[in-house]
Amino acid sequence: MATPHNAAQMGDFAKTVLMPGDPLRAKFIADTFLEDAKLVNNVRGIQGYTGTYKGTPVSVMASGMGMPSIGIYAHELFSQYGVENIIRVGSAGAISDKLKLRDVVAGQGSCTDSNFARQYGLPGTFAPIASFQLLETAVAAAREMGVEMPVGNLLSSDVFYDASESTMKWAKMGVLAVEMESAALYMTAAYLGKRALAICSISDSLVTGEALPAKDRQSTFTTMMKIALETAVKMAE
Repeated sequence: MATPHNAAQMGDFAKTVLMPGDPLRAKFIADTFLEDAKLVNNVRGIQGYTGTYKGTPVSVMASGMGMPSIGIYAHELFSQYGVENIIRVGSAGAISDKLKLRDVVAGQGSCTDSNFARQYGLPGTFAPIASFQLLETAVAAAREMGVEMPVGNLLSSDVFYDASESTMKWAKMGVLAVEMESAALYMTAAYLGKRALAICSISDSLVTGEALPAKDRQSTFTTMMKIALETAVKMAE
């Protein structure tokens, strides 16, 4: 049952899909952690793989950048391929001074400057939140790994180069980090009755100006990846 953006057939994806933004990060996860990984999609270079991790079927597929892109891929996975859980494994910029490079954070909620929710015709402002089941499971997995994973709000922004220079205002409201996908993922999951969670590694800091090179973002965020994979295993038990 191929879609305009996905050449996979029904059954090619596992119930849980890890979703990085970068196709090269998807390939890295498949090559590094999955056994018998099979490429099931490569339309537009958005690579999707399915294999096993500790005997549990797990898929990984890139989302591309931004809410429109992840909105397409998440919607198709949830509605056309029987996927129940999507765990975003992405990068984020710290706006909290308590975070440092390579820290892993979980998005309990996702603030946004996007108009993505307008499509639902709601008579107010929707608050995009993660699946508590996925969040609770991921926190437990991190704790078992000995990883301190802060949990809180993310800011899901429609712009990377912010002409208004207003991003840091969100820090005063306790928002931890800024990225570009989680709000659309959470809204899509809510609308379709599925589960979603964003786990992000801090790739740069708007507080200190520090930043990791692109190569490191592709291949060194292994703690985040392992937390997501362990969550997938626990969700299948």
